[in-house]
Amino acid sequence: MRGRPLLALALAWYCCAPAVIQAEPPASHPVRQAEILHHNLEVKLMPDRHGLLAIDQLTVRALADDLQEAVFTLHGNLKVGLVVEQRPAGARRIPFHAAPGSGPAGAATGQAVTVRFSRPLQVDETVTLLWHYQGEINEPPREPRHLRFVTPSETAGHIGAEGVYLSGETLWYPDLPGSLPTFSLRAKTPGDWTVVTHGRELSRTVQQSVAVADWEVADKTEALTLVANKFVVKRRDWPDPSGRSIDIAAYLFPDEAQLADDYLDASIRYLDAYTKILGPYPFPKFAVVENFFASGLGMPSFTLLGSGIVKRRYVQPYALGHEIVHSWIGNSVFNEAGRGNWVEGLTTYLANYYYEELAGTPEQAREQRRMMLLGYAVYVPPEEDYPVAQFTQKTDQKDNAIGYQKSAMVFHMLRRELGDEVFWRGLRTLATRYRSKYAGWKDLEQVFSEAAGRDLRWFFAQWVERAGAPRLQLTALPGRQAGARAVQLAQEGEAYRLRVPLSVTVETGDVQTRTVESAGAASLLPLPAATTMARLDPDYEVFRRIPREALPPMLNLFVTDRNRTLVVATEGPVADRAPYVELAKQIASRDASIVQASDYQAAPAAGSLLVLGGPGVNPAAEWALRGCGEKVRIATDGFTIDGQTYDGPGTAMLVSCRHPDRPGHVVTLFHGTTPAAAAKVARLLFFYGWQSYLVFQDGAVVARGDFLPETSDTEVRFDSP
Repeated sequence: MRGRPLLALALAWYCCAPAVIQAEPPASHPVRQAEILHHNLEVKLMPDRHGLLAIDQLTVRALADDLQEAVFTLHGNLKVGLVVEQRPAGARRIPFHAAPGSGPAGAATGQAVTVRFSRPLQVDETVTLLWHYQGEINEPPREPRHLRFVTPSETAGHIGAEGVYLSGETLWYPDLPGSLPTFSLRAKTPGDWTVVTHGRELSRTVQQSVAVADWEVADKTEALTLVANKFVVKRRDWPDPSGRSIDIAAYLFPDEAQLADDYLDASIRYLDAYTKILGPYPFPKFAVVENFFASGLGMPSFTLLGSGIVKRRYVQPYALGHEIVHSWIGNSVFNEAGRGNWVEGLTTYLANYYYEELAGTPEQAREQRRMMLLGYAVYVPPEEDYPVAQFTQKTDQKDNAIGYQKSAMVFHMLRRELGDEVFWRGLRTLATRYRSKYAGWKDLEQVFSEAAGRDLRWFFAQWVERAGAPRLQLTALPGRQAGARAVQLAQEGEAYRLRVPLSVTVETGDVQTRTVESAGAASLLPLPAATTMARLDPDYEVFRRIPREALPPMLNLFVTDRNRTLVVATEGPVADRAPYVELAKQIASRDASIVQASDYQAAPAAGSLLVLGGPGVNPAAEWALRGCGEKVRIATDGFTIDGQTYDGPGTAMLVSCRHPDRPGHVVTLFHGTTPAAAAKVARLLFFYGWQSYLVFQDGAVVARGDFLPETSDTEVRFDSP
């Protein structure tokens, strides 16, 4: 037990102490003059009135001599009642001043609370402060302001009848920027509510319709997140490889409680896999917690998933597996945003990508690598590119392509450069050496250089600190050289130091693969005389820029074109046009830069087009398919793609072809054989941006594929001798 409750201490001070003396705020405040080592925090949550009543006994350490005061951040709606300084000689109230201030980006409206100590502190001296504060935190989650198809709802924090969510952005306890404190927490809620936070629950009791939960957070943390709701809780004990017993839990709403075993099974499966790679699990528990608003968040020792996600069994490697990897990468080893965000790239590599290797699905792993290159090619124009080292957080698809996808490929190439044994040893060293500490790209460079026993400065300078990617070209040399065929490997632009796989197919059908090196200058690569085809990096092992014109036509090329035209449905019965007209309205409301036209011939002379509706409602439909040649044919009640016919009242298609007159751009056609078939797909149309064609039956995808370019910069075919 923690002794006398803090709320009782506060009431005693209210009874006997004089009024607070307000100190004037300082003119300036140097950064990192003090830090918080520990919070002994007691809160009462009142969801029916959005209320919070809190006592925080916090230990502060001076980081500079003659420290007279410290400036804390706190939510702007929370009113500080008193601050008490506790020293061995006794306790006394000390002056403070609250003034409007700002918190971190995305945080709630904050206040700066300046506390003046009874005497100056010297470096490394500690002092205990007892704070009392209360107020309302009422920011109901709202839909995001920006246009992204998959994104969490936005709130900096909320206490309400639908649930409680308090995070670092909420500023719900006094904080000093840069602190990595530990916590003891006592939380009081209505009796049918349950609290979840970092660390482990020591006890929970219910008396007179009030639940009291004590939690211990022994690991240093950047920010404490607390959630509460009416959960159904299910637990298991999981013995980790070191022999510790880890609490695996699911906190779900009653309607989803039957899914608990699915989440517990999947959590244990991922923990079994990643402890072998990254070392012991760093926390005493892992919990899957259902949230009252849309989210997919990973905190130290738990993940917070919105109800919609929970219902869809969010147990895939890129989903639950991703959040579990964050237990080591990001929640145990911290990322210092000002030094670049390496955490998301490494987590993406280990969870979204590497689990495919662990599961023995190499084709899926190859497809992951291919999509990483495609995402970069589609969303990152060369003139908008920036180095991986400059990525801090994702605000758009360009950031995702650089900070998640390219960064993940950087780790893949580092693994290829070092070999598996050295790479995994370096990762375990990183997880151990920087536990509860910040690490940046320079620290990663040092760790992997030590593991490899050689200097990796060139690698990190090339892939992390430089913008862009190599563009590779393989060309056939005329004639034969010394009785053999030959190709030339060249790089466009600034040179990269590369080791690239080269696949050679000979007349017998046998395939030989070797690794070739390139340092920028054109390289002559002799081939066997019987070579029929040479392919550079066929399995996408090296990060590189694929030119947009070399990509399969797809909806995402329309989405990212600088000039876009929407060709709307204008003919036929109103009911037949209805789903396309509604879709056009939605697109226009999301992006006013898209030009709308009723006639494709009147469209601007540049860019890509999206044609809504088939021949019965849109005269542009048949023209839109000209760029696909014989691959696509459309009829009254169906269509044919790559020789396969699809028809019936529930059938729809999304097909992208090269623009008939501008091959550098695309024309995409969306068509349903009936209005109902089109309506079932329309609201999710932009989820399906990566293939050249998709066929839907009653809203579900039944076929998909790509129309590959006839020529490629990285493939050479030879005529038979």
